[in-house]
Amino acid sequence: MSVRLKLTLSYAGFLMVAGALILVAGWVFLTRVPHVGLVMEPDYRLSVVRAFAPTAAAVLGFLLVFGLVGGWILAGRMLAPLARITDATRLAATGSLSHRIRLPGPADEFRELADAFDAMLARLEAQVAEQRRFAANASHELRTPLAISKALLDVARTDPDHDGAELLERLHVVNTRAIDLTEALLLLSRAERRAFTPERVDLSLLAEEATETLLPLAEKHGVTVETGGDIAPAPGSPALLLQLAMNLVHNAITHNLPEQGTVRVTTGVRARTVVLTVENTGERLTPGLVSTLTEPFRRGTDRVHTDHAGVGLGLAIVRTITHAHDGTLTLAPRPAGGLRIAVELPRHGLG
Repeated sequence: MSVRLKLTLSYAGFLMVAGALILVAGWVFLTRVPHVGLVMEPDYRLSVVRAFAPTAAAVLGFLLVFGLVGGWILAGRMLAPLARITDATRLAATGSLSHRIRLPGPADEFRELADAFDAMLARLEAQVAEQRRFAANASHELRTPLAISKALLDVARTDPDHDGAELLERLHVVNTRAIDLTEALLLLSRAERRAFTPERVDLSLLAEEATETLLPLAEKHGVTVETGGDIAPAPGSPALLLQLAMNLVHNAITHNLPEQGTVRVTTGVRARTVVLTVENTGERLTPGLVSTLTEPFRRGTDRVHTDHAGVGLGLAIVRTITHAHDGTLTLAPRPAGGLRIAVELPRHGLG
């Protein structure tokens, strides 16, 4: 039985019960109340019954037909929004995520459901589009080192006198980049799946470990790294959060001033969250450019011109790890140049 038929039968049944109760009440009133004057005449009461019964049956029959027809119409009008939602669901199941219900009318439960469904479709459409762009970019990035390797091998095969040491060095660089990209993609996938058991982690210790590890790189670039702040405990994955700190510090070092650059790493504690902040000097960035830096394979103006161009996933991994820990990531250009990145994680879950 469809919902519409169930509602119709419910309306008709309720109407029949209400009509029957009214008829019974009328009959009791006519036959049982002394002041009416009918209880003293049994024969007259019988004649009333004979006259009342056909009328009662006709009334009940009318109520049944009226309840079925009226209930069917009312149920159809009430369920019409569900039909539109069902049609939108079928379209979404076929892969069409651009359709929206946009249900008109008052803000009732059906409107709320339709608006929530529209919002879900919008999020799904955006996520699918982002995944498609990511897959296309990842395929392109992975194809590039493979194509370079093939070209180098073709040159070596056609030119036996080619310097083998130089060829091996270039192949080593290309393969290292391909391995780094593959590992970054695996890390990104692991963070998206939240495949970790939360542990008590101190962000201040992870920040210190990241800066100590990357100190030789900072010295090579002439960048001064400053650390400070408070103990910042939070639940999460130590490995992923260390990778987050490493990516932030690495990004701040490599995209800095040509000389005498500065990176400042601090941690802080708020009422319900802990914050890891990484600031660096550098070129002045526009808010429009900053808003795109966390997109996969999105590189800043100087990234492709250095020997530390990376694989274009550093800040994308930071964003994914932050979201996997139910945190927020904020990027803002510094007025004097450079970037300020803040990762705020919840403290709930700690004993």
